[in-house]
Amino acid sequence: MPMRKRRTRGARLPYGTLVATATAALFATLVTPAGARPQPAAPAAAAPSAPAVRESRPVHSYADAVRESVWVDTGLDGDGDGRADRVAVDIVRPREPAAAGRRIPVIMDASPYYACCGRGNEGQKKTYDADGNPERLPLFYDNYFVPRGYAFAAVDLAGTSRSDGCDDVGGRSDVQSAKAVVDWLNGRARGYTSRTGTTPARATGWSTGNVGMIGKSWDGTVANGVAATGVEGLRTIVPIGAISSWYDYFHSQGAPLYDANPSWLSEYVNSPEARARCGAVQDRIAAATPYSGDRTAAWTERDHVKDASKVRASVFVVHGQQDLNVRANQFGQWWDALAAHGVERKIWLSQTGHVDPFDFRRADWVRTLHRWFDHYLLGYENGIDREPVADIERAPDRWTTDRQWPPSTTATTTLRPAPGPAAGPGVLGRTPAAPGSTATFTDDPGLGELDWAARIDAATPEKAGFATRPLSRDLRISGSSTVTVTATPTTATAHLSAVLVDLGPDTIRDYAAAGEGITTLTDRTCWGASTAGDSACFKETAARTADVGFTVVSRGWADLGTWADPGRERPLTPGRAYTLTLRLAATDHVVPAGHRLALIVGGTDRDLLDPPSTTPTLTLDLARTWARLPLVGGAGAFVRATTGAAPAVPSPPAAVPSLSGPVPPAAVTGPRLPGPGAGR
Repeated sequence: MPMRKRRTRGARLPYGTLVATATAALFATLVTPAGARPQPAAPAAAAPSAPAVRESRPVHSYADAVRESVWVDTGLDGDGDGRADRVAVDIVRPREPAAAGRRIPVIMDASPYYACCGRGNEGQKKTYDADGNPERLPLFYDNYFVPRGYAFAAVDLAGTSRSDGCDDVGGRSDVQSAKAVVDWLNGRARGYTSRTGTTPARATGWSTGNVGMIGKSWDGTVANGVAATGVEGLRTIVPIGAISSWYDYFHSQGAPLYDANPSWLSEYVNSPEARARCGAVQDRIAAATPYSGDRTAAWTERDHVKDASKVRASVFVVHGQQDLNVRANQFGQWWDALAAHGVERKIWLSQTGHVDPFDFRRADWVRTLHRWFDHYLLGYENGIDREPVADIERAPDRWTTDRQWPPSTTATTTLRPAPGPAAGPGVLGRTPAAPGSTATFTDDPGLGELDWAARIDAATPEKAGFATRPLSRDLRISGSSTVTVTATPTTATAHLSAVLVDLGPDTIRDYAAAGEGITTLTDRTCWGASTAGDSACFKETAARTADVGFTVVSRGWADLGTWADPGRERPLTPGRAYTLTLRLAATDHVVPAGHRLALIVGGTDRDLLDPPSTTPTLTLDLARTWARLPLVGGAGAFVRATTGAAPAVPSPPAAVPSLSGPVPPAAVTGPRLPGPGAGR
């Protein structure tokens, strides 16, 4: 998902039933270009006496695969030219199953990026041969899964690349672009062999109709949206760093993030031809999504969370907990809504920013995704649906698992801020502040969460900070938190930020640096079969780390003017107290023994939140301000962690506050347009 520069988700088949063997053996028949290494070998196969596990194998020729393009009728006329829009679908599928009269499932990635910007860490774009057939499709999905008996379909959203229509940034056109293809794969929609011709193209002769959608960022967002329609045939989705509500991408409880209007994104991804014809569509988007942050019908159309009850597909969520592009609240609210409706789910949470798991946990990711698709698209009983639901990165490249997420012992626990005994931060604990206790700060748009955390032990005017004593035991936060504040502003407008911080030294993925927690290396490893035009070999990556003195755990923002109605901003009356609850992003973080947990309340979070039109001073009524955190072990765990002797910890590295934040970690540079790599 691009970030603009600031203005200042089976049927069984009769093949692929061999006993699992070492992963290296799976690639014995694949082509490895010179200078590249095959994927690392997996552990040795189970003993012959072990139960057989079904696994799709690379028994089909990738070089001889069918490569074709189809244009599917969406039933919409987004560009107003009097003709139904057709979206381009580039397909690679094994030739052998169709020749034998067997049908296969489809893995699909619907994207606006195939022509404008590229996909993956290396910014790959689609290429075509002299006859116009797809030659290279980005990423490894076709290289790896086509030999294993899957088709791969890469869909250009309406208005992008070779498709008709106009991209409408998460609206009906975006979702219908991909849903229509699912319908076509199931024989319910019309497809053609060309963009303007009348020769029909049908998939029912080779497709089972079972579809798995996958994609990072905007692509994963489309998968969420299609799943939320309840379309028949969509068996699973795998949204990676994906949006669940477009309103919450551009605003946070009324407060504008970035430029707070999606129309520029339409211009950004539309093809040159679409840009010439889609101005009116962009104008309508701009008018329907006001900068004020008011929730309009356009935002409701782009909210997939409200339709979680319609989801039939299983959902495998992957998200970076430090993703400051598609922030972690996006997966949190989606996960909770799916849970409420009993949707089958799995989740991976990394320490990275906006990064694909292929680039931070490659071997495990390919192996897990393979088993996931085998189960949900081929119907193989491989046990993945009975394994732990959550994988969580605790430190760079160190992962833990949970049978369910959040863990069953998690309980919401109320913590309360109170004045401290001396200058510096107040106290964060279970005891309410005395009536009349206050804390005051003045919004400073030049400072943000990193500056605030670096200055936690100083009484500075731009924030109110509260911290626990050093912990005697580890304390785990797992899920979504809220912070309720009662604040009196001095002006008619005010924005609020609430941040949870782990105060203590650590080594983390450097999510704020280029690569957002990864470094791209020069060596390549291969993950599937290659052809001259489409290599399965990709550059390796390694964790990029930083030694830090504190770690921001979660954050949330709001416009105080939405205190009465979350869908509409109202002017504030200076001198009047208002109570508002800020929703913080979901997280799973362990505050180690010896560290402190802090709550910081401030105004504008520099580079992450647009400032209000005024510069308010806000006074917090601490007796009516509190945080509600999902703690594993609940209140008892907090009490145990804040009593007894705390272990000594090393002194944290120096953190020098500056306008660009403390160092380390590297400063959050703020929203940016994507270059090649992890930014999309």
